[in-house]
Parts: sequence; structure tokens; C-alpha cells
Amino acid sequence: MRFQPTLRRLTAGDDGIAMVLSLLFMLMLSALGTAMLVLSRSETLSSVNYRMMSQARFGAESAVHKAAHYLMNSYTLPGSGSDPLSGYDATQSPVLYSGQPVVMSAFSDVTGNYPVSAAQTAFASEAQGSLQAGEAEVLYSASATLLSMRTVVPYASAGTQVIQTWRLTGRGLVEGARQAEVEVSAVIERHIVPTFTYGLFAAYPYCDALYFSGGTTVDSYDSSNITLVNGLPQTTPSGGNVGTNGSLTQGGGAGVRGSLSTPRSGVGNCRSGAVTALDLNGNAVVDGGLVKLPQRVAFQAPDVPSPLPPTTTTTINGSTTCSGVPISSGTCTITYPTMGVGSVTLDPQGTNMALDNVNVTAGATLTLKAGTYFINSLKLVGNSKVLVASGPVILNFAGVDQGIPADFAGGAIINTTFIPGNFRVLYAGTGTLKLTGGTTTSAAVYAPNADAEVAGGAHYFGAIVAETIKLTGGVKVHVDRKLREFFGVGPQMMSVFTWKEY
Repeated sequence: MRFQPTLRRLTAGDDGIAMVLSLLFMLMLSALGTAMLVLSRSETLSSVNYRMMSQARFGAESAVHKAAHYLMNSYTLPGSGSDPLSGYDATQSPVLYSGQPVVMSAFSDVTGNYPVSAAQTAFASEAQGSLQAGEAEVLYSASATLLSMRTVVPYASAGTQVIQTWRLTGRGLVEGARQAEVEVSAVIERHIVPTFTYGLFAAYPYCDALYFSGGTTVDSYDSSNITLVNGLPQTTPSGGNVGTNGSLTQGGGAGVRGSLSTPRSGVGNCRSGAVTALDLNGNAVVDGGLVKLPQRVAFQAPDVPSPLPPTTTTTINGSTTCSGVPISSGTCTITYPTMGVGSVTLDPQGTNMALDNVNVTAGATLTLKAGTYFINSLKLVGNSKVLVASGPVILNFAGVDQGIPADFAGGAIINTTFIPGNFRVLYAGTGTLKLTGGTTTSAAVYAPNADAEVAGGAHYFGAIVAETIKLTGGVKVHVDRKLREFFGVGPQMMSVFTWKEY
């Protein structure tokens, strides 16, 4: 049997479908290829943009750092000569000069506004330049706007210090067929910390950091508003706030007419492994209660005298003349307030006077005029005296090879103004300071690594920061509330860093 093939006739609607499908596939492939090319180009451009923006940002950051370098190392703070503080309106932020914000600028589109043209010129010269980044040149420039300004009295200084906060703005620019520009902003400021937030503060974090006994009391007064009663400033039975990183031990009727601040907790027997905030014995009291600190308070030690004073010994008695008092600078004079008994008067005259181990004996008087004294040690014996003739007198003790660099127990400190800021004691070492000087002593002591002692029923007007503080024998401490205005000034720091691109 023969089979004949069956032929199927195509309908007219099927003609050319293969061609159409082929064209559609070609169109899809072309679109996909084009998309791949666009994506590849986009990735390339994105990489180029990222590289250029990074280069521009590095330039902007360089501008900020150059501006900061000028302000920290070359800039002269206002306050004297042709740049008086009275020329600024520091009640506004930004600070104003001639009704406009104080600005130093290296930008072509920002005009500087600073009262000293030389400062603006120097800033504009330093705060611009260029960097080479591969084949690209990065241009940078900066401006600085004065956000705030005030004056403070640093504890270790004889005068005021100007504290400023600046906003720095840096721009980085990469020029060419494609251009990139980035702006970076930062704030440079100097932090200040109150030196005497508390009338007495002991940095030691364990038991007996503060030790009060024998009827010791702590209250307060204000040296800027003194009323004398029986020759002594009238005090207030409050405001005698004390603090410690460890514990206060009180006994024998001791009373704090203020609060106790410490990171420790609880009232009870203080012992190793169970350090309480307050260890009370007898009828001792803390009127203002306990204030819980969130953490330990850290104190930066004062600067060690540089250069160090000599370690020889000088004895000052009633017959001592200036030839027997070796001084590095300033002047020495002799007066005779008492017949046959000389008084040695030292005057630094604006310089740092270096003194060795000074022993004042035999009823002699050492008179100190305002200035800074770099002294190794000072000891008073035989009813001798140190008289503060004018203030502030700043004694910065080196204490080399001296376990007790300051020993006032055998004499008297005479500061008739009862202004502790006129007699300031600085000590960075770890020895012991015996601060009782006669029936009254008026001083502001900052020695965060040392042990401080006040004893013998005396009055002490001022404040103390030390590692430990021991008050015995019915000492009456009167905290000067005015000392809260003293600050320590830290280094300049950069903060609040932001950036944006154009």
C-alpha cells in the first residue's frame, strides 16, 4: 500500500511571523546591550564622582586644619593694644564687631570682618592653598566665624584669660571638565572647668578621704561682700559644700553646713571592700544631705614649675639681708617694722621668681607682693610670718626631695583681705601640706595628688582640693563662695564636624 504525504496549506495570517519574532528578539537584545553600556558608564562616572568628591573633601578638611593651626598657634587673642575687648559685642552669637559677625576669611565671596587687619591678612594667607591628588589639583580655602567669647580667671593665673569658640568652614574644589566642591564645617573651642565647685574636695576614692574630727565645722562666706565681726568675716551656716571620690568620716561633733557629694552610696561603717559615702560617729551632721555623683571627679594636676627652682636652703630671720636671699628675678628689699627685726619683701615684678627651700624663723616676716613664685618648699617656725602685701600671690611648689613642701604650722599666714584668691597654693606632687598658719589662714589650695592637713582650732578661709583632707582639733573652715568663679582652662579641641557636597 502506498502512502501519499499530506500537505497542509498555511493560512494567510501566519505569513512573516518568524521575521517579526526575530526583529523583536533583536530589539530586546539591543535594549539589553544599551542598558549594559549605560550601566557600565554610570558605574564609571560614579567612581569618578566618588574619587573627585573624596579629593575635594580632603581639600576642605585641609582648609579646616590650616585655619585651626593658625588660631591655635599664631593668632593673638584680643584684650590689649589695638584689639580691646570693648570693641566686640560678646552678648551676641556670633560675636559682633561694628554690627556684623566677626569673621576671618580666605574665601573670595566672603569678606572678612576683624578689627585687626593684620590678623585677617595672616589668616587669609595661611588658610588657603592647593594639594596635588594624582593628576588633579585640589584647591582649598577656609573662613572662621567667632561664635562666642568671654573672659575667665584661671586659678593658676594672675590675670584673666579670653576664651573663644570659632566655627571653621573649609571648602575643597577640584576643577576641570567635571567639577567637584565639598564644604566641611567644624567647631574649635576651649573647655573650662570650675576649680572649686566644692569648698573641700578629696580625690582619694576610698575610706577617710575626708576626715573631720574634734568639733570641726564647715560653713561659708562671700569674700566679695565681707562684713567683719570681731575682726573676722561674718559667715553663713550654709553653703559649706564638700565632696570626695571616696568617703567622709566624721566624729566628735563635726558638722558640715552644706552637702556631701560623692559617687559612693550609703551611711555606715566604711571599710575596705564596702566603702560608704558617709561614716558618722557621735553627733556629727551633714546638713545638706548626700548628693550622688554619677562618676569619680578627675582633677588635672597643675603644671610643675619650669624650670625647677633650686634645692638649696635659705633661712630668713630677723637679721637676714637681701644678700642672703638668692632670687632669680624681681627685687628684694628690707624694712624694719620692729626695732632691730628686719622684714624681707620680695616682688617678682611680672616675672616668675624662683626660690629654694625657704625657712622663716625667729619671729621674722617674709612679705610677698603679687606675682608667681616657683618655690621648692616653705617652712614657718618660731612664730614667723608670711605677709601677703598685694595679690594675687601664687606659690607653685616643686617639693623636690621634700615630704612636706608647705609647712605653716609653726607660724602665721597673714592675708588681711580674707580673699583666698590673693594667696594661691599650687602643688603637683604627692607630699603633705600643713596649712594651719596662726589663728587664721586665708588661701585657695589646689594640690589634687597631695595630702592636706588643717589642725589646732584655727580658722581657715578659702577652699582646698587635695588627694585627702584631714581637719582636726576643732578647725573652723569657711568656704569662700566667690572661689566658684575660678576656672581651669583646658586645651583647644575640635568638635561638631559636618560636611556637604555641591
